[in-house]
This record gives sequence, C-alpha cells and structure tokens, in this order.
Amino acid sequence: MPLLAFTGPCQFRGTYLPPGDKSISHRAILFGALAEGESVYENFLEAEDCLHTLEAMRRMGVEIQHEKGTGKVRISGKGLQKLSAPGQELYLGNSGTSMRLLLGILAGQRFETVLTGDPSLSVRPMRRVTDPLKQMGAQIKGKENGNFAPLTIRGGKLRGIDFDNKLSSAQVKSALLFAGMYAEGRTIVREAIPSRDHTERFLEAAGARFQKIGNNLIVEKTEMLLPIHGRVAGDISSAAFFIVGAAMIPGSEVTVQDVGLNPTRVGFLEVLKRMGASIETQVKQTVPEPMGTIHVCGAKLKGTGITHEEIPSLIDELPILMVAMALAEGESLISGAAELRVKETDRIQSMVRNLKAIGASIEELPDGSLIRGVEEFHGATVESFGDHRTAMSLGVASLAAKGTITVRDTECIATSYPAFTDHFFRLLKS
Repeated sequence: MPLLAFTGPCQFRGTYLPPGDKSISHRAILFGALAEGESVYENFLEAEDCLHTLEAMRRMGVEIQHEKGTGKVRISGKGLQKLSAPGQELYLGNSGTSMRLLLGILAGQRFETVLTGDPSLSVRPMRRVTDPLKQMGAQIKGKENGNFAPLTIRGGKLRGIDFDNKLSSAQVKSALLFAGMYAEGRTIVREAIPSRDHTERFLEAAGARFQKIGNNLIVEKTEMLLPIHGRVAGDISSAAFFIVGAAMIPGSEVTVQDVGLNPTRVGFLEVLKRMGASIETQVKQTVPEPMGTIHVCGAKLKGTGITHEEIPSLIDELPILMVAMALAEGESLISGAAELRVKETDRIQSMVRNLKAIGASIEELPDGSLIRGVEEFHGATVESFGDHRTAMSLGVASLAAKGTITVRDTECIATSYPAFTDHFFRLLKS
C-alpha cells in the first residue's frame, strides 16, 4: 500500500505551471472523437481518468495519436453517428466523469455497450444521469434500476426533454447535452445555480445547434461537429492545492502561470479572499477558455462560511479549503455540500476524520462541517480512503504541522495529478 510522508512546518514559494485541466481534457477527447476532421490539443492531462476516456473512444473505432509524456493528442474524428460497437465492456477505472459523459454519447448510438469501473466507481450514483436518458429513449440496465455500474446501455432514437438540473451537476448537464445532439426536438437543461460550463464552450466552438438563454441551455439535433485545435488550460483544481497552501501559511508566495480562470471554477478564490488571503489574478486569454496568472501571498486567515449557492463553483476544492479553515482564526461553516458524500469517497467523512487525527477542531454535519481554527497541526498517519483530493489535501496540511503527516494509500493521486508530489517538493521551502 503506497504511502507518502510530508514533514512540516514549511512554506510554498516559487513559480508553478499546473498540469492540463482534467474536465477540459475529458471533453477534448470526446468532442474530437465526434467531430468530422482532425482535432489537435496540447497540454492534455495524462492522468488515469482522462486516459480511460481516451481508451474508451479508441475502443469505439476512433484513431487517436498520443505520445506519452508530451501532452499532445491528435484525434481523427469519426463524426456523431459513426462510432463502432467496442466488442467488449468499457472499463473506466475510477472516473465518474468518463462514465456519465459517455452515457450521454452512447444514448445516441445504435449499439449496446457495457460500462464498468473499479469498486469505488461502482458505488457512485448514476441514476441522476440514467433516469433522464431513459426519458429521452435510451435503454439502460444496471444495479438498482440503473443507479450503479456495471451499466448496459443501448442507444437509439431519442427525443428531447425539458430537464431541471436541481443538483447543479456539470456531469449530468453534459450527458444530456451530448444526448440532445442526437434527439428529435429540443433538449432544454435548466440551471438555477450554474455549474461549470466547459461543455457549453465546446458545443459553441464545434458548431453544434446550441444556445444559452439566461440559465437555460438548449441543444437541438446536430448533423456535424467541427474539429478544434487548441491548448488545454492549466487545471485550477490541481493548482488549488498550492494556491490554498500558500494562502494559509504566512511567508508563502506562489505565482501560478497559464491556469484556467473560467468564472464557473474560481469560487474558491473568492472564499480565500473573504478569509483575508492576498490573491491577484490576471487574464491573458479569453477564447476558448479564460486563462492567465494567479499570484498569492500567505497570511493568517480568518473563518468564513460557504453556502449551497457557492458549492457548484468550488465543489472539488472543498477538501483543501477545509484544511485552510482548520487553521483560520474563528469559526468556519460549510453547508449545502452533501454532494461531497458521493465522490470517490465520502469526502466530508474522510476529511473530518483525518483532520481530527492531526489536531483540528472539526464537527461533521449532514451536508458539510463546522470548523474552529487551531494554531497548528501535529504529525499522524492518515488515510486517503482511495480518494485523490483527500490524499493531496492532507499532504498540504503538513505545511502547518509540527511533525510528519504520513498519508496511506496514495496511488489514487495518479487518477488526476500524477506529478503532484514532484510539484509539491519543488515549491516546498523550510
């Protein structure tokens, strides 16, 4: 069982270039495969989750050139209607994004496919996607009426639906927008609280019959998608570990370059600013994705609250924000975050248990946590629970620890950020 040991107290200092964005890398492969013509991307994230998406499209007949270690992919698109039956089940590892988005694409294909994953993915809820896809006309079978993998899907003739995305889930939304390109009539996805909008940006860039009216997303049957050439922006969710780590330790100073600054992804920066962090952003590119620089200086932070309305813009950053809140002066309250319980692990439970083990004052709530700041952490051995964001957050917690924090079961980090430890120790200053 691989483990990593992090010894503090320390600071982060230096300039940092994050890996390619995980969410965008998934979509780059999917849209490239469905386009007519050749799509070329640089800075593709070569993490396990994204590679599962890449391999799934290869198994359905898409030619993809990818030289490992270069971040470059060249995709010879087959078009919306010309994917081939894979001939065997598609194994997607631990990637919920791969499974949910592929369900939307496979709903429009005229063949049967079986989607499987590792034990963690096999207990993550899928009915939020499979139920509306069934309403559109897809045939889907799985444990508990299509709620858990393995899932068998047979696509066919789809019809558009009007769907209220109450979970504000980008994965649910994206699956339905993919399926909507195959459906007769209009598919409307309504969002009271907008979730990350990478799929919408790809739809527009690829020429889909798509429009956004207020908080309503409308897609109609699309005959052809255009290929795209571009660079995947740096992943702000990966950079968040070093941004938050620098913000919570006085004396730290980090500059993050070429990082994605999509407005639907930067909610955690606003939380840090409320807590008293010194953060400056500079946008250098706006199309197809906002990208630029973040400069952060460490300070003694103060507690704050995070409400349901903010959760979609910072759902992936909540574990590392919990670390910062555990060191902040006063109380912090996270509410409306029940979605954390159905990630790779129950992240509320895993973070509360581990933060207590290193000396934090934290109380688990049904939809979040109540945290009272302490001055420092102490060393301990903690568990990742097989979750990459839990593991990386605990590594960053060591910056404020007197002693060594040893994280068990750390191979999970490779699902999203294989270079994390290398980048961590490169920025680390005692």
